[in-house]
Amino acid sequence: MDPALRGTGTGAADQLARPHRIVVVGGGAGGLELATRLGDKLGRRGKADITLIDKASTHLWKPLLHEIAAGSMDLGHHELDYLAQAHWHHFHYRTGEMIGLDRGRREVLVAPVVEEDGTEVTPARGYPYDALVLAVGSVTNDFGTQGAAEHAICLETPEQAARFHRRLVDACLRAQNQNEPLRPGQLQVAIVGAGATGVELAAELHKTTRELVAYGLDRIDPDRDIRLHVIEATDRILPALPARISEAATELLGKLGVGVYTSAKVAAVMPNEIRLADGGRIYAELVVWAAGVKAPAFLQNIDGLETNASNQLVVRQTLQTTRDANIFVIGDCAACPWPERDGPERKAIVPPRAQAAHQQATHLSKQLRRRLAGQAVQPWHYRDFGSLVSFGQYSAVGSLMGKLVGSSFFIEGYFARFMYVSLYKMHEYALHGFIKVALDTLVRVITRRTEPHVKLH
Repeated sequence: MDPALRGTGTGAADQLARPHRIVVVGGGAGGLELATRLGDKLGRRGKADITLIDKASTHLWKPLLHEIAAGSMDLGHHELDYLAQAHWHHFHYRTGEMIGLDRGRREVLVAPVVEEDGTEVTPARGYPYDALVLAVGSVTNDFGTQGAAEHAICLETPEQAARFHRRLVDACLRAQNQNEPLRPGQLQVAIVGAGATGVELAAELHKTTRELVAYGLDRIDPDRDIRLHVIEATDRILPALPARISEAATELLGKLGVGVYTSAKVAAVMPNEIRLADGGRIYAELVVWAAGVKAPAFLQNIDGLETNASNQLVVRQTLQTTRDANIFVIGDCAACPWPERDGPERKAIVPPRAQAAHQQATHLSKQLRRRLAGQAVQPWHYRDFGSLVSFGQYSAVGSLMGKLVGSSFFIEGYFARFMYVSLYKMHEYALHGFIKVALDTLVRVITRRTEPHVKLH
């Protein structure tokens, strides 16, 4: 019998007859790291049943999505199968999308899984838990903008990133083989939202489109024909980061010839066209929406739990929800207090960043073991180590923070790029350990020299 589907009895005899059940929903950066750590510490020794639930079958570190979209990274080389990770690290992986919660029965409700032709793979199910961790991440927030859902591509999943890249390649092939001149907006990409994802995607696309054209698309002049536009509603790009990082990023994008539009609010997204609130128009064959995030809609007031306007579940400093101590929340879907940054009239919450999810997963893996031992759960405090923005092979900029450097200091160039890459290596290390990460890195360095540096299909 599937250990994750054992009975939901809560009597003393039942609790003594089975291991403690910890269910983690969401296999993103925080959720998969947590399940891996718990499997190694508890699942291996039979002290707890660890179950990870995710609707996807593979994991990809989300900050890499812009590289998949641009074609500078092959998805197949970096995705990780949940079934394999579960087998190696002593937890259970179950496929399915969470659609509800029954706190009375302590069950996670999961939708049926169906194939593309409608054939059912697994039925609707309920997974019982003693401790539940929600790590379902975030989704793009288009703020109800007209036409955004129909005509813009989001970069929430590897499938969406791969779809954008296919459309980019098709656009170049179409332009190469047509007899008539390029129409307005053809071979132009508009990126709505100049946060880290939007800015990094623009820089990556500048490089990969030129590499793509170099493979025989001789009728396209990238400097003349390919145009990139970054559109931001606030008065500067990277508005959530320090002004100096924003200024350095603006200068670098300018050198690359990327069009930067600030204080430009998008009123509508049309086929091959973006209409601004001030009446302006930007023509583009491809539109990427990277402006704002929110937690998934199904979390809003789910079974009486407290949520905020962005659908995030409100948690205490211990990462437990305010209305149920058996439910923990980490990552982008958590509204976690950040008392060190509280203002006079507004309470601060931890920003949705990969480093926060990593810290929360590390902390919670220890606290769930303490809880299992009958000890009190300790509070978590966010440590902001700064922010980094990558411009691919061109550069990287950011700021580092911490006790060793006092408050913060600005970094750029190769050192910043090295620090950016090290963030991904830290994630890999948490999942695989040093030896596998070192060997995989060596193999990628070798194979990279024998392959095209851009995905051609």
